[in-house]
Amino acid sequence: MKFFRSSKWKKRLIVAVAAFGLLFSTAACGNNENAAQHSSESQQQNDSNEQLRKVRVGYLNVMDDAQAMLANEGGFYKKHGLDVTMQMFNSGTDLIKAIVGGQLDAGVLGFTNALTWLDKGADIKIVGGAQMGYHSMLVRKDSGIQSLADLKGKSVASQQQGSTADIVLNGVVWKKAGITKNDVQMQYVSPSVAIQSLAAGKVDAAFVFEPYDSIARLTTPVEQIYEIGKEWPFPCMVVITSGKMIKENKEAVYALLDAQKEAIEMLEEKPAEAAKLITKYFIKEAELETSDGKKIAATKVIEESIKSQTFNWEITPEQVEKMQEIAKMMVEQGILKKEIDVKKALDLSWQEQIKE
Repeated sequence: MKFFRSSKWKKRLIVAVAAFGLLFSTAACGNNENAAQHSSESQQQNDSNEQLRKVRVGYLNVMDDAQAMLANEGGFYKKHGLDVTMQMFNSGTDLIKAIVGGQLDAGVLGFTNALTWLDKGADIKIVGGAQMGYHSMLVRKDSGIQSLADLKGKSVASQQQGSTADIVLNGVVWKKAGITKNDVQMQYVSPSVAIQSLAAGKVDAAFVFEPYDSIARLTTPVEQIYEIGKEWPFPCMVVITSGKMIKENKEAVYALLDAQKEAIEMLEEKPAEAAKLITKYFIKEAELETSDGKKIAATKVIEESIKSQTFNWEITPEQVEKMQEIAKMMVEQGILKKEIDVKKALDLSWQEQIKE
């Protein structure tokens, strides 16, 4: 009997899936004088215990949104004068609907969601960066699959059609492999179900993001054959708000971005410290059992997951070019009616005053 089908592996798989059962699939204007005034006011508010600005922030329970969670757990929101209510969503689609509908003030989610709603005429703005796209292709170690091209005629589990993962899977990954989605049998499921299906032999591969990749490779007999973030880095997650919010409550938006910038700096410079604060979002147990029967601290798993990512509060010209490439893919795939000028979706006034 193949080792990934044994009762031993099934037991470990159940434990692993339970460990990150909290996870959900997705797969989000002023002058320099005012900006400086904002920073000063934020500090004065804390020093004098004045009332904090109330802001509703949406997030997805994935590593891509770690800065939103860390800004809350690390006290950075409060430091910058904000009383933040965190609201978790199962998908970027639901999150951005809440922003458009006025139930949320801002959120961290895939920038493709903003383009989809701009195509519908919504008043949406991308105001800051968050995380570069990291999505990996996993296969079972005994599958004999060594490259993307080997997946022709195989079954692959991935996120829902039209998601950022699906867009780059069709527009980048399959093109690299010299195949199309018609050459594989796609199953659109949540990342946790994708990992379950892969380990149980129900699919041949799974296209997932962190921390699913790290947890799966540690606890089940699977391996990574491709990581898009290493070969075709692109800006995946961004901070999105409404045009109304940035016009009427710019200071709160700037404070939110200030807080998330500090969180990103901790993620990049002190991953172990950051992991201690956010592990509870991803793993319930203190330890996980690895595929070789050893124990590993949950915080260590999340630390390694953080290290595998690139978090960036800035949106660079190169990233805007990649966004535009993906916008073209969205038209080709029938997601957008026509190509959108990504620059029209951006309000980078906060990062411009930061750099000055």
